[in-house]
Amino acid sequence: MAQILYVTNILIEFGALAQLKAECERVGITRPLIVTDAGVKAAGLLDRTRAALPGLAPEVFDQTPSNPTEAAVRAAVEVYRQGGCDGLIALGGGSAIDCAKGVAIAATHEGPLKTYATIEGGSPKITDRVPPLIAVPTTAGTGSEVARGAIVIVDDGRKLGFHSWHLVPKTALLDPELTLGLPPSLTAATGMDAIAHCMETFMAPAFNPPADGIGLDGLQRGWSHIERATRDGQDREARLNMMSASMQGAMAFQKGLGCVHSLSHSLGGVNPRLHHGTLNAVFLPAVIRFNAEADSMKKDNRLQRMAHAMGLAQGSDVPEAVREMSRRLGLPGGLAAMGVTPDLFDRVIEGALADHCHKTNPRLASVDDYRAMLEASM
Repeated sequence: MAQILYVTNILIEFGALAQLKAECERVGITRPLIVTDAGVKAAGLLDRTRAALPGLAPEVFDQTPSNPTEAAVRAAVEVYRQGGCDGLIALGGGSAIDCAKGVAIAATHEGPLKTYATIEGGSPKITDRVPPLIAVPTTAGTGSEVARGAIVIVDDGRKLGFHSWHLVPKTALLDPELTLGLPPSLTAATGMDAIAHCMETFMAPAFNPPADGIGLDGLQRGWSHIERATRDGQDREARLNMMSASMQGAMAFQKGLGCVHSLSHSLGGVNPRLHHGTLNAVFLPAVIRFNAEADSMKKDNRLQRMAHAMGLAQGSDVPEAVREMSRRLGLPGGLAAMGVTPDLFDRVIEGALADHCHKTNPRLASVDDYRAMLEASM
């Protein structure tokens, strides 16, 4: 049975950060913990967020790593408990938001974090005891601010997904002003992350017409504005549309994702220094080609509809157009350029087969299929 659920209060406009205190009051947060990272703090965005909370004295955890870990979650939980906090403000990209979701679980549920991982059957164990969470994204990429999932590297080294409607932020404050200082390389990488989300969730086979429409519109916005945002970070229209594309891709997540993400999650666990959005951009062309066989057997022409949204003539043009876009944006041309070597393939394939995104791909990939996709992405 298809379930279609949208629950986050989304405020998207320049200056939306000014609504932060009012949203804390609305959801009952009186003593927030701000979960962020050193880069966001250095950019002055933590100070701006504190200024938007007059009369409140938030605690701060600013040590979120580029790929959130269970160790970071534990450290943040300690700050949360010592400060007597009753809610969370996630300030940053997907890493900070996912770390905050990990804190929401760990601060209110017993046992190691892996107990609540999706592939461990842990989703039903996540209850409404989680504290309220407000997400303030500072990148336009992951869309975690409206998603029910989080990705965290647990203590045994696996990069696992955690999914529950209880983890969906109560509010998403989407203020493009906070992205104007994002460097071109990060704008490109996070932007391709958003585009990958829109494309892969649109290709996913689940029946969810609203998610399809949201994802396809997000693809059109992202594809037509990512170069502008990368070349001119002060382009306000481009920044607004990229932030919307990011949010829309994640609103469509409830359909599921696929092999792009099962591969990037797995490889990101093997080497946490690799950027998730960049990996998605690298894997997209090979996965789209792999999915084309399934698409050709259906009547809804998913590839052709994506091509139309991207201004392309044919569905068969999509994989190369994605590769060429990455090149124009200055992203790595393949896994080899990112330092990935074929000796990692067996570990990556093992992780991809176990990933929660594996079974929601339009075609079920085998070991040999994954190996071929990895080789094609080198």
